[in-house]
Amino acid sequence: MLLETAFDDLGTPKRGKVRDIYDLGEKLLIVVTDRVSAFDVVLPTGIPDKGKVLNQLSLFWFAEMKDLVENHVLESDVERFPQALKKYADQLRGRSMVVKKARPFPVECVVRGFLAGSGWSEYKEKGSVCGVRLPAGLVESGRLDEPIFTPTTKAEEGHDLAISMEQVKDLMGAEAANTLRRLAIDVYTRARTYAEGRGILVADTKFEFGSIDGKTIIIDEILTPDSSRFWSAREYRPGRGQDSFDKQIVRDYLNTLDWDKTYPGPQLPPEIVEKTAQRYREIYQILAGKPLD
Repeated sequence: MLLETAFDDLGTPKRGKVRDIYDLGEKLLIVVTDRVSAFDVVLPTGIPDKGKVLNQLSLFWFAEMKDLVENHVLESDVERFPQALKKYADQLRGRSMVVKKARPFPVECVVRGFLAGSGWSEYKEKGSVCGVRLPAGLVESGRLDEPIFTPTTKAEEGHDLAISMEQVKDLMGAEAANTLRRLAIDVYTRARTYAEGRGILVADTKFEFGSIDGKTIIIDEILTPDSSRFWSAREYRPGRGQDSFDKQIVRDYLNTLDWDKTYPGPQLPPEIVEKTAQRYREIYQILAGKPLD
């Protein structure tokens, strides 16, 4: 299990909740650790192989979508990494990629095909999600007739905030905003069709896009259990919440504790760690069609 990297000769990485990102000059090294967060707190206990699942599933989807939108990946095989990284091969193998530097757009591109989570909460109150008016009478986890684009801000800390399409246009211009919406819905739609053929519903997902030399590309992660809500089609029942192939097991356990959801988070017991790890490995095998390397 890898919770943190410290490659001193590469400088201090920018650490996110899960990723350690090293600046290599014209490129970036992204290392996906086994850290897990809940309620915006990174927990002291990791989930074995979680980083490998996120990294390898992203690589799978990047390849599946490359005719729709280019991505930032330059290399994911550690044997072909720059020489300066070879000494760290054991830590990098299966959980890292060298990528192009892009200028990230200032929004998270969320696409929803089902009504769940914060989308369901907003719909109950307002009858809409991020300014998108929806028909009356929809139920929790209900399938939408057409996927909807519900962008958010990018928060360095805490929660992203929902914004309307008009606000996205104000931030980056109408043409760029419309391009992001089109690409996000196209990628989601293809992924949804593919996943349903394997018995999985993609309830919602979020993408990040950036630009290189004026061209829009997809960056960061794509269609992973950390960025998407995956449900079993066989067990799906509209009108209630669904079990997800993600860290829901961790959140459910934490909700049984007397913890105020602030740092530091509690340790996770071994059985919760193993159940969560199995859930991540399972969705990888279903979608990629092979066991995790």
